[in-house]
Amino acid sequence: MIKVEHLVKAFGPKLAVNDVSFSVERGEVLGFLGPNGAGKSTTMRMVTGYYPPTSGRITVGGHDMVENPIAAKRLIGYLPENAPGYADMTVNGFLNFCAELRGLQGDARKRAVHRAVELCFLENVLYQSIDTLSKGYKHRTCLAQSLIHDPDVLILDEPTDGLDPNQKHEVRGLIKRLGESKVVIFSTHILEEVEAACSRVIIIDRGHIVASGTPAELKARSPEGKLDEVFRAITLPDTVKHDVSHEVHA
Repeated sequence: MIKVEHLVKAFGPKLAVNDVSFSVERGEVLGFLGPNGAGKSTTMRMVTGYYPPTSGRITVGGHDMVENPIAAKRLIGYLPENAPGYADMTVNGFLNFCAELRGLQGDARKRAVHRAVELCFLENVLYQSIDTLSKGYKHRTCLAQSLIHDPDVLILDEPTDGLDPNQKHEVRGLIKRLGESKVVIFSTHILEEVEAACSRVIIIDRGHIVASGTPAELKARSPEGKLDEVFRAITLPDTVKHDVSHEVHA
């Protein structure tokens, strides 16, 4: 469903993403894990067509993101890192607006908005303006817009950012359920989210993929079966990495 081949993104002399390749099929939840500044968001912005790649190829549902972006983007729902919205619009108005942008009209639009509101637990704030919402509800409103057209592919950048523990639990459960029938990629630096929701994990550091596998496979690389030990050994700066590398088996 999604195929990324030798993806590179340069900002001037800096290589933010350097030769990244992976594929994701329907029914998978791929966790994109890495420290801040590792290249997670940049990769996801290229996969969604927001950034053009410096080199490499991205296909979504067989459509090349550079050569046929409209067809590829129709298949995608995208939650950006900083949940955007129109502050003076109500949640209901914003979601109806997003549904119209996706070409939904009449009863189809009403059903799509109703479904997204239920999935993201927005009933209590439906007629509040977005500028009055808490950070968590703003984020859930933006998550709802990514689901509005029932896309085959979901790209979620830090989907639990700003949520309280109960809300995080709800969203992780939602991601796992959606991943049973869709392609889901979500980025995070929260290790517990990977174990709670992902069927497969990629760890990226300084623009490179440094590990890939199921959560269980990655945890097996630690003597104590801890993902955080594996993550630290792989992603710590080279100047200190040797001090902890003995903790994890290659």
